[in-house]
Amino acid sequence: MGMAASQARFLGLTARKTNVEYEGQQINQQRTTLANQSANYYNQLLGMTVPVPPSTSDYTRTVYTFEDGSLSNSITSLVAQQDGTYLVSYVSSWVNDFTPVASGSAIITREDAGTPGVHDDDNYYVGSIQLRELGSTPSQELIASDPYLSTLSQAQIQELTDQEAQYKDLLENKYGTDQWYVRYVQNTSTNTWSPVFYRKDQVENAIYSDNGTSQSNINAYTIGSAKETEEIIGVTARLEKDSTGRYINITLNPGEDAAVTYALTTNTLTDQDAYDDAMNQYEYDKYKYDQSIQEINAKIEIIQTQDKNLELRLKQLDTEQDAISNEMDAVQKVIEKNTESTFKTFG
Repeated sequence: MGMAASQARFLGLTARKTNVEYEGQQINQQRTTLANQSANYYNQLLGMTVPVPPSTSDYTRTVYTFEDGSLSNSITSLVAQQDGTYLVSYVSSWVNDFTPVASGSAIITREDAGTPGVHDDDNYYVGSIQLRELGSTPSQELIASDPYLSTLSQAQIQELTDQEAQYKDLLENKYGTDQWYVRYVQNTSTNTWSPVFYRKDQVENAIYSDNGTSQSNINAYTIGSAKETEEIIGVTARLEKDSTGRYINITLNPGEDAAVTYALTTNTLTDQDAYDDAMNQYEYDKYKYDQSIQEINAKIEIIQTQDKNLELRLKQLDTEQDAISNEMDAVQKVIEKNTESTFKTFG
């Protein structure tokens, strides 16, 4: 190899080595960037809060109750006073055996009683039984066609209309209106008759088809049993505890003639609906947490694959640089020999 060729070869190898070193530096920079990204993802993992399932104890409270005849009383608030007494609030509940209650629904049939299209005096039926206004005196025609009224004497019918006045008061107190229709339904097991009521405004304002039947069911009511409640607030009371710190007795209006003492029953009450809501929220949070973990792990795995590829490329560059260095050493020696021989020629 001549001097010029050796010099050209050496310059080419030098340029190639410089490119390899530059590419290696770029790869190291890319790996540093990937390492920073990976560290950020790991920091995200460390900063995530692991969802914790709810505990039933968080939704369970101690409830004190006492009985007063048919009244069941549940204490809702205890406020301690400086004299050692308490201001007690409690909810009394009882079963009212004579109160209006919902009783399903029915399809109503309307019959024109006067001018077609004018419904002021229309008759209304459930099946074949005509409805009449609650508390009104039935006509003889209606008595004759009604399976219940037809079994009653005139005195009994008068007693019935008097009783219906009580029904109107009950219905008005509970539902806010005294305008009702009524019919009577027989219980075949006991052979007794019970009233069934329909709100007059719902019956008359319902949408009826061309054949006179209501296009939706009309709510019905009757007289039955229902649980009723009343809240009593701020009653002065004195309470007695046992050795465990639980209340065992309560005296209402202590020091007064009306003072009375009741035994307290301790119950634990769990708000199941609130607990179920919390559990549903936990399941949702856990799903979101697991999904986030999977997404971050997938991104880290991609970064690791990219880094591994860069590492392999860097090893290839190291091998290439070693080969270039060896070749440059060989070319350097050739140049040195060419130089030495040239100087000997002219020496």
